[in-house]
Parts: sequence; C-alpha cells; structure tokens
Amino acid sequence: MAIPLLEYKPITQNSRVVGYEVPGDDQPIIYSAELLPSESEWDELIWAAYRQIYSEHQILKSDRQIFLESQLKDGQITVRDFIRGLVISAPFRRNNYETNSNYRFVELCVQRVLGRDIYGEREKLAWSIIIATKGIEGFIDELLDSEEYLDNFGFETVPYQRRRVLPQRDGGETPFNLKTPRYEFYYRSILGFPQVIYQNQIRRFTPQEKQAQAGDPSLYLNLARSLGVQGTAAPKPNLGSINLSMVPYRKV
Repeated sequence: MAIPLLEYKPITQNSRVVGYEVPGDDQPIIYSAELLPSESEWDELIWAAYRQIYSEHQILKSDRQIFLESQLKDGQITVRDFIRGLVISAPFRRNNYETNSNYRFVELCVQRVLGRDIYGEREKLAWSIIIATKGIEGFIDELLDSEEYLDNFGFETVPYQRRRVLPQRDGGETPFNLKTPRYEFYYRSILGFPQVIYQNQIRRFTPQEKQAQAGDPSLYLNLARSLGVQGTAAPKPNLGSINLSMVPYRKV
C-alpha cells in the first residue's frame, strides 16, 4: 500500500491569492500549444520549456532532447508530456538529483514544475516521502497530475514562475531563478566552497597624512630591509692568547 501524500498548508492565508503587480517586462510570457504554433513559435515554446526546467545556467547543446522535440512538433505528445520527459531526462537527474538530497530535489522540482516556491518544511517532507516510495518518475507524475498543475498550466501550457520576483528578508527583491544556488549548504560544505584564497600579498591602505615623508629615517630602514643584507658580528677576543704577566696591576 502506497503512503499517501502528507497534508501541508500554505505559508500564509493569502498565498493562493493572485497578487497585485504592475504589468511590465518582469511579467511572464505564456507559451501554449493550443493554437497550433508555427515553426518559429514551436522553437520559442521549446526554448521556454528548457529555460524553465533546466534553468538557464544548466542549458547545454549536448543536453537537448531531440526525440522529445520531434514528438511534440508532430503532435504525438502534449506539452505536459514534454515537460515530464525533460524532468526525468538524464541531464536533469545528473545536474539536480545526483548532486543533492531528496529535500533539495523536491525544492527544485516544485519551483520549476509548479512555478512557485516551496511552502515549508512540511511540504518538503511530504514530497520526499513520495520520492522514497515511488521513485523519481512517480514523484514527477504526482506533480504533473496534481490539481495545482492542471489548474494553472493544463496539458498545453509551458510552466512559468507565477511569482517571478520574491521579497527578501532585508526588504529587497530577487528574481526567482536566482533565489537559490544549484547545491544546498550541505553539499557546498562537502565540496569545500566558497573559499577565499589570496594569491598575492595583502596590501593595507595608509592615509596620506600618516605616510612617511621625504627624509624620514623609516624610508631608509625599509630600503635596507628590502635589500636583505645581513651584517657580520664583530669577532670575540680570544682570552687564551693574552699573557697575564704583562698586564699591569696595583696593590689595594
């Protein structure tokens, strides 16, 4: 008997309410195959799918799924099937599943497939259990068959970030695709980065009023130190060679 998906709640009571945003360049472009796109429009739709699922920093020419592209253009599969093929493809597994824990993989898939941030640790745990019991393909099928995905994207629309700009704790905003790095903190610490390595000598800034002026003895001292010349010590006298009988003395 398969374990059902655990219940989880949104972060806030208004997280499912459409936010008010002024239209602009940051608004997502919706790509759909419902109106039988032309050849150039098919290319734009496929490129949008790669951008959404693979993310821009993971797109390589060698990772293209040519067979899936031809099936989509010929009408043999839907956009939803194309998205599924990209998520379960070898490049996506290699770049996201094999390099991260199940929790991190859940976070990435929810962001890219459902187009939103993870609600919290409860949702992350719930989907991780699905991965452990049904595997990656079962987890992806659960996402694509979910009511949330079908209501927002259906069968012929490429997923997009429904909230493209997210607020930060300090009050600023950051683009959704730049919110988190490829690796989580645990794997970043294993790989040993970030590291700060100084290749050259560290130079300290000295204000002009505190800099040595012409004729200052410290300038000549630093020059002597830079030459690396070491002086020779004066030889010690050999007391054994002195004739004590020749040394004058007087009585006290």
